[in-house]
Amino acid sequence: MTDRTATRPQGRRYSGQDAAERTRQRRAALLAAALELFAHQGYPSTSVKQICRQAGLTERYFYESFRDRHTCLVALYTELAEQMRAATTAAIADAEDRSAEEVVRSALEAFVDYLTADARRARVVLLEVVGASADLEQRRHAVLADFAELTTAVWSQLAERDGPSDAQRLAAIGLVGAVNHLLVDWLHRGQRETPAELVDTCSTLFTAVRNHLEG
Repeated sequence: MTDRTATRPQGRRYSGQDAAERTRQRRAALLAAALELFAHQGYPSTSVKQICRQAGLTERYFYESFRDRHTCLVALYTELAEQMRAATTAAIADAEDRSAEEVVRSALEAFVDYLTADARRARVVLLEVVGASADLEQRRHAVLADFAELTTAVWSQLAERDGPSDAQRLAAIGLVGAVNHLLVDWLHRGQRETPAELVDTCSTLFTAVRNHLEG
């Protein structure tokens, strides 16, 4: 008997794309739709059907990539947080030969600019995920803790020390929380301040705390 599965195509190509590529494109379209809807009408008010309509896809394709609406929110938050961190670390690397103040300011500019360049990102990262689930709360706090660790790593590198002190760890946690709340306030008050003004405030806080701890 002939084994037909051995010669069966693994997936047809349409417009030069295989099945895996088409799946990735559909997933990206759904995440883009979720970003738009979660930011403008809120996660609780957005249904799977609305996300699919916004993306121009059927619900069959939604469940191809996500188990449910919450899984979609988790995936979107994870993607945004990863992009935010990548932008921040790239800015730190680009500024490594500059002064301590310039390195910190470059990192803060990248972080703030990522969120303020598209306020939809800020709304999802700072507002829509808050309290959505215990799992997302853990993820959110892990992201904040990661940025605090990144802060102390930069401080240690600038001071040519092996690692931060307990006081620096606590200060970094407080500073990251302050930046987070500053941007939440910026959203709630209609985005009045420019990104540069936000960065100025953040830089002042980080520099003052670092100088105090180093002194």
